[in-house]
Amino acid sequence: MSLLTAGVFIFILIAISAFVSSSELALASSRKIKLQVMAKEGEIRALDVLNMQDQPGSFITVVQVALNAVAILAGAIGESAISPYLEQVFHHEVAASVVSFMMVTSVFVLFADLMPKRLAMSNAEPIAVKVVRPMIFLIFMLKPLIWVFDGAANAIFKLLGISTVRQDAMTSEDIYAVMDAGAEAGVLKQQEHHLIENIFEMQERTVTSVMNPRENIVYFDSEAAMSEIVEVMIQEPHHKFLVCHDDDLEHIIGYVESRSYLAAVLEQKQVTLTDKTLLKPALFIPDTLSLFEVLETFKSTGADFAVIVNEYALVVGVITLKDVMSIVMGELVTLEEQPIVQRTENSWLIDGMTPIEDVIRALDIVNLPHSENYETISGFMMFMLRKIPKKTDSIEYAGYRFEILATNHLKIIQLLVTKLDEVI
Repeated sequence: MSLLTAGVFIFILIAISAFVSSSELALASSRKIKLQVMAKEGEIRALDVLNMQDQPGSFITVVQVALNAVAILAGAIGESAISPYLEQVFHHEVAASVVSFMMVTSVFVLFADLMPKRLAMSNAEPIAVKVVRPMIFLIFMLKPLIWVFDGAANAIFKLLGISTVRQDAMTSEDIYAVMDAGAEAGVLKQQEHHLIENIFEMQERTVTSVMNPRENIVYFDSEAAMSEIVEVMIQEPHHKFLVCHDDDLEHIIGYVESRSYLAAVLEQKQVTLTDKTLLKPALFIPDTLSLFEVLETFKSTGADFAVIVNEYALVVGVITLKDVMSIVMGELVTLEEQPIVQRTENSWLIDGMTPIEDVIRALDIVNLPHSENYETISGFMMFMLRKIPKKTDSIEYAGYRFEILATNHLKIIQLLVTKLDEVI
């Protein structure tokens, strides 16, 4: 075989190997979500790629058969065509064979493997839809070989108890990773990134993490005087007030809206808290519900206010639709004083009732120990100190110092959190 003829054959083999190599990587690494979008936009070949990814056995068999056959054939042709010429140069048969092998191998590694795969990696989906139909035809032509090799591989995997089914289920961790990548690439703005994160947090955070706790609930006895009620409603910023029997928070009979009550007073009507036109039934929910479940409950009942009770039927707090949405929208729905204030680049003032999830995010801590045992930064301090916290108590964890600045009886009012590197 002449050198020119051998060169033509090697060129053809390189083209075949490059096509198969790029097809292998493109079809295997194409993203399922991107292919589904392409299919919805009218690219029918994207459906063929998805079907091939669901059943990759035949495709992988064809790729391996083709690549190995081409490599063996190219080696044989290169050895027979190039070695005689190199032997005249080196005057040594072994040296000529080694050099010819290295030359052919180097050309194949560069042009038939490395470059096609790098191209396919950076343009996986566009290349996949272009090569899928030729690969389907190649699979059809090599069906007997596929039946033998694929059948043997399936039998061995079955014998070893190994599953070869591709798992494409999208988990919340996968979505978080996609969002982080989108934020880093500039596709998602920081506000959009936080908004999506907050939505996923609603499934994990319980209602008690954002409720107005029992000690802050403002309520009325059903027999309270009108003057007292009006004074409290004017002083307090709330829109809804619980009404209880015998001034006992465990005997709630409903709630009244300050707007309706004060309007009736301005009209000089003689009204009481038990008036059926003012008193509305309260919605009770367990303290184990997630924020997403609370939102669904509000949606199904048409309510926007609920009383939270624990397993002992004791009232532990109240929550409104605004409280739930503040987790999703953050500062867009609340103008209240922020519970976390960054004092310097490496120190923060944190309200004691701040939900632990907000602290983790603000400080960029991976997690806090045994976080299932508490819901606020106060609970974290109590858990770590193993006692009732008092002013000046401090702990160190995850490269931060948590120091209590102010307390009120048994309640932590404010903490100072500082990076340990900044402590002098």
